[in-house]
Amino acid sequence: MTYQTLFLDIDGTILRPDHTIMDSTKDAVKQVKEQGVEVFVATGRPLHEVYDLAKELNINSYIGYNGAFAIYQKETVVDEPMKTSTIDYFLETTAKHNHEIVVYTSGRNYYSAPDSDATKAFINSFHLKENAQIKPDIKNEILSMTLIDIDDEDLALYSVDKNLYLSPVNVGGIRNCYDVIRKNVNKGEAIKTILQKLNYSKEGAIAFGDGMNDKEMLQEVGEGFAMGNAHPDLFAYAKNRTTTVSDSGIFNGLKKLGLVE
Repeated sequence: MTYQTLFLDIDGTILRPDHTIMDSTKDAVKQVKEQGVEVFVATGRPLHEVYDLAKELNINSYIGYNGAFAIYQKETVVDEPMKTSTIDYFLETTAKHNHEIVVYTSGRNYYSAPDSDATKAFINSFHLKENAQIKPDIKNEILSMTLIDIDDEDLALYSVDKNLYLSPVNVGGIRNCYDVIRKNVNKGEAIKTILQKLNYSKEGAIAFGDGMNDKEMLQEVGEGFAMGNAHPDLFAYAKNRTTTVSDSGIFNGLKKLGLVE
């Protein structure tokens, strides 16, 4: 099989819990790039929080915001802001119930309670840099959002739109945080758009992920790998299972396909 594209989640897939990248991961990316494989990072993170890491791996193509925005070699190929009606509902509901939320634009992360303990822990866990208080004039620019520190019994408040679902953030130390994902805008849909644009096959595409926001991505490629540290429910969506992020998961998966040595 000739593989053409590789899509890599970041947190829990490329990045270990201590926010470092294994040398084996760097080596694996280098080896597949030398074989002509186009490598993308594919993350729930906003892209302004991704570029430094991608540069470290010499990756120049990106899917961010859980599929709402994608760039192929400096060209924007996906740009899907959220509906303002959705934004209004989530901001009003979090304010009414004293919950916390972060919304992401193409340049910043905007928080409802930037000084709260839960939000500070969230920022520190992801090493986020471009942070600010939510303001009303950004509603048309919001690409994605994450609920912060929401108890299980309150999740129903945010499950009112059949076109949305809440994906638990699968990062060590983070509890009760949920990415808000659109069923028609996600990593999998972004990959479909990219493969169509590049005239590449699904069978020639590979993806690695660990969170439930990766389920569509793993199903839109020929070889989907769930990391050994993945959310337990993700394995049902993956063709393959590899080792953990701290045990050369990406390298070992690509080795199974005969792409690295």
